[in-house]
Amino acid sequence: MMDSDSAVMLELAAQAFRARNFELAAEIYECQLQSPGDAGARAELALRRADALACAGRLADAFDAYRAAARPEGLRPERLEKLLECLADSVRRKEGLPARGRASDPFACAACLGFLCEPVTLPCGHCVCRKCLERERRPVRCRGCRRGCSSSRGCRESCASCADRCGSAVPDAHRYRVNVVLSHLLSKWFPSQTRAVQLRLEGNALFADKQPDAALRKYDEAIRLAPRDHVLFSNRSLINASLKKFDEALSDAEMACELQPHWLKGHLRKAQALGSLRRAEEALTEYLLCIALEPESKLAKSEALKERIPDCSSLLSSRARIKGSATGTSTPRGIAVAPRPYKVSVAGSPGKQQCPCRGRCCALMSLLLHDIVSSLSCLCPRLFYEPVTTACGHTFCLKCLERCLDHNSQCPLCKEDLSEYLAQRRYCKTFLMEELIAQYLPDELVERQKANEEEIAELSNLNKNVPIFVCTMAFPTVPCPLHIFEPCYRLMIRRCMETGTKQFGMCLGDSVKGFADHGCILEIRNVEFFADGRSVVDTIGRRRFKVVRHSQRDGYNTADIEYLEDEKVEGEDEAELRKLHDAVYDQALVWVNSLKAEQKQRIMGHFGPMPEKDPEPQTSPNGPSWCWWLLAVLPLEGRAQLAFLSLASLKERLSGIRRVLLFMSRNRSR
Repeated sequence: MMDSDSAVMLELAAQAFRARNFELAAEIYECQLQSPGDAGARAELALRRADALACAGRLADAFDAYRAAARPEGLRPERLEKLLECLADSVRRKEGLPARGRASDPFACAACLGFLCEPVTLPCGHCVCRKCLERERRPVRCRGCRRGCSSSRGCRESCASCADRCGSAVPDAHRYRVNVVLSHLLSKWFPSQTRAVQLRLEGNALFADKQPDAALRKYDEAIRLAPRDHVLFSNRSLINASLKKFDEALSDAEMACELQPHWLKGHLRKAQALGSLRRAEEALTEYLLCIALEPESKLAKSEALKERIPDCSSLLSSRARIKGSATGTSTPRGIAVAPRPYKVSVAGSPGKQQCPCRGRCCALMSLLLHDIVSSLSCLCPRLFYEPVTTACGHTFCLKCLERCLDHNSQCPLCKEDLSEYLAQRRYCKTFLMEELIAQYLPDELVERQKANEEEIAELSNLNKNVPIFVCTMAFPTVPCPLHIFEPCYRLMIRRCMETGTKQFGMCLGDSVKGFADHGCILEIRNVEFFADGRSVVDTIGRRRFKVVRHSQRDGYNTADIEYLEDEKVEGEDEAELRKLHDAVYDQALVWVNSLKAEQKQRIMGHFGPMPEKDPEPQTSPNGPSWCWWLLAVLPLEGRAQLAFLSLASLKERLSGIRRVLLFMSRNRSR
């Protein structure tokens, strides 16, 4: 009986823990510890109680509980993982640290956070160094997107809000080439940084070839060119550590943390250097900070678990050091951290200037006045607006690229096949390009935005320059599915969706005017795209109109229109109209029911069932919906249907339908 009660209480404790009621779970475990039992079971209960106390934020009590659980045989390091996570979470909450390191420098790689070298733009819009992309495991997942995610799981378990952005991978990342525009701009504006990155890559190759002394010389030269590059200091720290120069390794790691306070690798290097210098408590502090910055860091967790967990009071007293390390306020030993002169090249001449943003922004300001507009111009040829970059590395305005792909699935510049890019239909804007334009060309961007807004307003007008699809007859309230494959109509449908009107006109063709003088406005209910850019558009008729002026725009027809409404009647005319309406409806119902089963099935599948008779025939300005449904299914030529569409008298329309039905019934009787 006692064992049964104990099992029930332990299950309640486990449920409370899963429900995040850690205080209750700790209390139940404490009560269970009062009962006699074997040493192994009591040690497990003590450990569970310690985990519950740690999760509840009672770290001082948790440390005592962990000590009790460790007697007499001790605890394996992996059993302290929950304590480690809670400590890291406590650090993150108290210090307000971001869940993941962010690059404050717009010219930083989304992967290594260093200066972009040979930038490759991923489908999500973030840029990474080509070498970083080559080192990533397949399928590649953009680290820039994962840093933008608020999930504490880092999107390893993708949630609804970020699954599309962070859960998606880039399976064919090897196909993506260097961004032509950005590569040209960065190499032109920042030759020193570009050369420093080249030296870094050469140093990495030497280090991999087990030539650390030669690699160190390469890094010394690189740091002279780019003294504010945190990646250089971090890597040189590793080289110094391999040469047993642990003090120099620590100094380099501290400088990396100073330059990029929220960067995981810098703090890892610092923790490793501290561990090599046998400063275990400080090393553990750094590892905790690493886990606070990057909860999924396996290396930081495994290394932290190797260190001895100190007393709670000792650990908590290091909070000031944690905060200083995370915010970059501490001063590395033997290294001056005042802003250094940053070498830049302006119009081909080397110069020096003080710059808190590593010199890049100030250099850029002087260069933008000369050539940034021409460098950031599209085929249009205007300033990039909503710039997107293809897999082949070329950048275009979003709308320019879409219009080019309407005609051909090849890159407009290099003619590389973009069929897969078109099939994905994932046109994400290039973040760095947008940021450059917004920050350094605000006036030009405002002008471009204004022109775009004016164009959207013009395209949204459903009275003037209304887009016209010249194809078939359409009627109010009647579905009209369309297969869109011509480039001009792809553009037209896309504009209807972008403006939000989701409406366009449908008219019959005319050999003289191009299209008929009367038509029907169609509203888009759904668009289903195919991989090759074609689409099936589900529309339904809304209002009739009369064409006032025929015109064209970008390859498709447009028109100024006036909307048609039925003339209302009253008194005796209304009573006569109602009588006529009921009689013609009954006549139409007889004709529909006389159709063969196969015919009725095809009609129902395409147009739906025949609408019910309207109790008030004049309620809608277009008249009863059943009239239009009947005109759509009757075997009439387009010109005959057009005559009905243009009528503004419901009486005349009903009389015409009655004559057609009478003619068809006579022919059938013969």
